[in-house]
This record gives sequence, structure tokens and C-alpha cells, in this order.
Amino acid sequence: MLQLPSAELHLHIEGTLEPELIFELAERNGIALPYADLADLRDRYEFTDLQSFLDLYYSNMDVLRTEADFADITRAYLRRAAAAGVRHAEIMMDPQAHLVRGVALETCVNGVASALAGSEAEFGVSTGLIAAFLRDRPAGEALQVLEELLAMDAPIIGIGLDSAEVGHPPSGFVAVYERARAAGLRRIAHAGEEGPPEYVWEALDLLGVERIDHGIRCLEDDALVERLAAEQVPLTVCPLSNVRLRAVDTLKDHPLPAMLARGLNVCVNSDDPAYFGGYVDDNFGQLRETFGLSADELATLAANSVRSAFVAQQRREALLGEIEDWRLAQG
Repeated sequence: MLQLPSAELHLHIEGTLEPELIFELAERNGIALPYADLADLRDRYEFTDLQSFLDLYYSNMDVLRTEADFADITRAYLRRAAAAGVRHAEIMMDPQAHLVRGVALETCVNGVASALAGSEAEFGVSTGLIAAFLRDRPAGEALQVLEELLAMDAPIIGIGLDSAEVGHPPSGFVAVYERARAAGLRRIAHAGEEGPPEYVWEALDLLGVERIDHGIRCLEDDALVERLAAEQVPLTVCPLSNVRLRAVDTLKDHPLPAMLARGLNVCVNSDDPAYFGGYVDDNFGQLRETFGLSADELATLAANSVRSAFVAQQRREALLGEIEDWRLAQG
């Protein structure tokens, strides 16, 4: 069966760092890894919560040192995403995570951007780059990095907010989002994954976000669900990620079907696919198997992703046409 065309709107480029590439880049850069071999590293991919994942995530990205490293990880993702049916990707990068390691802002931005620049020609995937700020670091630091990105005319389309959610509410980043709005940038934020529904309200009302990343805990608040459904706020849900980080116990416990039943604008994404057991096609495949989703339901999820993307209308209509062709081909 041909892969379902879709857009991927919730993807951290650092989370696509596969174990094999970690070892390759470590050798290139003369870095001694704390793992005996690939098997030893893979054994560490069992997480108890978000923080246990983040500890490994930040440790592994130490192998990213040069523009070539950032370009290689980006190109590897794009190649795999294209095979998964992704036709448009909006990719988050965590500049602060590299700055604190002594990697220059220009190095990480230019490395990723150089691969994205040729993505449509090379892989058939249109792209956008989003600078995501770490909510467990000072908001003043995020604002400074945003100013530096603007000063260097970085090719970003928007900003996001990620990392450890609990105890770090969106309300602390109002100034950052106001500056991004003034600069004409799009605005998204992680909320309602491990954090409470209140974080989703704050992201909407205080940060003025246009999309919510995750948002699965919105179901705990009926008034919030009603608002999200009425306004058709995009929720970029990552099912396999939620299972691996124990936000839900098993995939069959995932709230995605309930979210769809409540009229929410949900789409499917891979988050950090190298760590969470699958890319977009793996997420779609396991959802289909677990919940018995029909071709029409899968096409609806894919169409939601395209309608929620920050793309020109002509590109949106073309991608929606591809999804409709896929749906009709399923018979």
C-alpha cells in the first residue's frame, strides 16, 4: 500500500539522532561515548517519564559539533520522513541546548537550514524551521536567543516551547512570545502532555499560540475541549511518544479516538522518532492496527495535519489533493 501523504508538525530534529549516527559522529569528532556499543546504547531507550528521556536526549546530542553534523542529521530525517509519506515538515530545533555546550548559534542554525534548503528538490518534502525554547531554562535567556536569531536573519518561520513541562508553565514566557509576534513569527508551544490543562489555557491566552503540541490532557477539562473544538485549534499528537514516556500506559489507552470523537483538530506526529519507536508511518500503522482506523479516518488525520501547517494555500491544496487521491485509491 502506498504511504499516506501527510505533514509532520511536531518533530524535534535532535530527536531523530539514531544510535548508528551517534557513533558515526562521535568517531568523526573524536568523542568518547559512555556506551560500550550500539546494543548498550539501545538498552538505555527505556524511559519512565519525560525527564528520564531528556537526560539521554541531551547527553547524546553532544556529538553534534559542526555544521556538517547538523546537516547530516537533518538530511537523514528528511530521507526517512519522505519514505514515511511526509510531504511537508515543520522541524523544531533547540538552539539553547547547543549554545550551553559551546556550539555557536550560526553553526546549528546554518547546518540544519542548509539541508532544509534543498529538501523539496532532493526529497519532495517542503519544510519550515522552528526555534524551540527550553522552558526549564530562564525566559530571559530565551528572549536573548530570539533576539540573536532575529539579528542574524535566521531562516525560521516561528518559535516553540519544549523540554520539561511540569513546574514550568507557559506564563513565564509571555515576553518571548510577544517579541515573536511583533517579528511576524508563528507561535506554537508544548502543553498538556505531562502538565495540566491549565497550561493549555495559558498557552492560548497568554502566549497567543496557533498550535498546541501534545494537548492530550485537555480531555480533563470539558470547557477547554469545547473551546479547542470550536476554534479548531490544532493539536499535534504523538501517540508512540506518549506511550514511551508513560503519559499513557499502552497505545490502546491513548485518548486519540476520544479526541477525534469530541471534534478536536488532531494530527499524528513522531516527536522524537529515534527514541520513541517510530516515525510517522509507524505511528499511523500502529494506530490503524490498535484502533481499527479506516482509510477515511486515517485520511482525516492526515488532512488535519495539512490544514494546520504553516504553508501557502497553493501548497496546502496540492497536499490535500494527494491525500484525497490516497483515500480514493484505498477502495
